[in-house]
Amino acid sequence: MHFTEVMRELERLGTEQNRRAYLRHGATEPLFGVSFAHMNALEKRIKRDHELAEALWATGNSDARTLAAVIADPGRFTRDQLDAWLDGLRSPILIDLVVKRIAAKTPFAREAMARWTASDDEWIGRAGWKLLGALAEEDPSLPDRLFEERLEAIEASIHRARNRAREAMNDAVISIGARNEPLRGKALTAARRIGKVEVDHGETSCRTPDASAHILK
Repeated sequence: MHFTEVMRELERLGTEQNRRAYLRHGATEPLFGVSFAHMNALEKRIKRDHELAEALWATGNSDARTLAAVIADPGRFTRDQLDAWLDGLRSPILIDLVVKRIAAKTPFAREAMARWTASDDEWIGRAGWKLLGALAEEDPSLPDRLFEERLEAIEASIHRARNRAREAMNDAVISIGARNEPLRGKALTAARRIGKVEVDHGETSCRTPDASAHILK
């Protein structure tokens, strides 16, 4: 599919109901409000098209960027290009998608995680902690010590972290706890020491998961 054709299709598929729902969950304007089902169908139709992904991302439209994140080729990104995609993003949904579908699959994922988790920016920090969780789930080659160190960092700073970064820290504890049995114990201990994590989810029905309860499942 060509760029113009894709943009027309995204606009056609959008609904006002979806648009309002996505805005409540942190999406940013402009957006059409394309459903996940339609977005998945477009992804299957297009498969991988990095040039199209770059053009879609450049529009700034949230639906176009969502599609871009799932058709882009992670192997084509440099560190600077990935940083540029994240720069200025304020949508937790889109940040999480870029992390899972692109950042976690790059050869420099571990280095990006270290840089982003050290950032004072709420949204870059969120990307870093979400990337830590993705690495815990998807990269069996990483040593347990890396995750133990990150648990210590989370325990020491989570209650001082900014809202959406704090949410991602809590999620990372859960992901680390699911990695293997030794880390399960470490994550559970950290979660119990951390206690209740408060996150402002805005005008949604979302609830912050209890890390201890999730790790024990």
